Amino acid sequence: MWFYLAVLLGLYFFRRWYRERQTVENLREKYVFITGCDSGFGNKLARQLDALGLRVLAACFTADGAEELERLSSDRLKTTILDVSSKESVVAATEWVKGIVRSKGLWGLVNNAGIASHIAPTEWLTKDDFAKVIGVNLLGLIDVTLHMLPLVRAARGRVVNVASSAGRVACVGGGYCPSKYGVEAFSDSMRRELLPFGVQVSIIEPGAFANPIVKIAKESLRSTWNRVPSDIKETYGQKYFDNYCKSYEDFTKGANKNLNLVTDCMEHALTSRYPRTRYAAGWDAKFFYIPLSYMPTLVADYVLAGFAPRPAQAV
Repeated sequence: MWFYLAVLLGLYFFRRWYRERQTVENLREKYVFITGCDSGFGNKLARQLDALGLRVLAACFTADGAEELERLSSDRLKTTILDVSSKESVVAATEWVKGIVRSKGLWGLVNNAGIASHIAPTEWLTKDDFAKVIGVNLLGLIDVTLHMLPLVRAARGRVVNVASSAGRVACVGGGYCPSKYGVEAFSDSMRRELLPFGVQVSIIEPGAFANPIVKIAKESLRSTWNRVPSDIKETYGQKYFDNYCKSYEDFTKGANKNLNLVTDCMEHALTSRYPRTRYAAGWDAKFFYIPLSYMPTLVADYVLAGFAPRPAQAV
């Protein structure tokens, strides 16, 4: 019995390996629009796809980021400025893309832009702190998708949304985890709706990577603590804050520096004839966060509580 089971599993993984190695034809004629290309995953992916010969349309938040990316890329790659949280900016970027792709449509839309500010215990934050992160990571992603979707549907293309392993296990406070849970839900519902049109939607779920947004989150932590009301500071205590900072520093030190583990997943989602629905990128995502998301809530709570510092007035 075990022998036949092993054979079946072997055949399954061989078939999966064979199918996933098959690539889409005429990639050099296909357009891909990527948000958040100033640095990190977006910047890396833009240069990676450009090297493959795809026609990359890279959206950067700053003019300096756009100029630097153009300097490092071929003449095929084109850049524009985009703030995903601004309706006017999204509309302008959409018109810019339409003018370039014309009747060919847009083969790939990669929603990569995101921020990770205001990561802290919930009581330290305000509604505006949550709104700022959700406005970029979720509502900005939705706005870009709604505007670009007709172009993607015309090409029977791909939508690749960058979520996070924190969209499967809520491990920190603030708007980051809720925004990534929202990306997961939005992607799932959209994938089912677009199947009849030949459009495929993939979700990227990275673990901890040495991305610029991680550094920004670390810098915002102290400024958040400084404005916390005195009664809440007493409830948690200075030692709690110090230990929280140390835990975050340990987290950032252990972050994976190989961004290719993420951009290779994105590339596969865009170029494979049989892309996956979800891509877990990084060993921590594959063997800790994603498995933990399938565990009973009691187990997940116990495991994550082991990493959390204890407040001064804890009962």
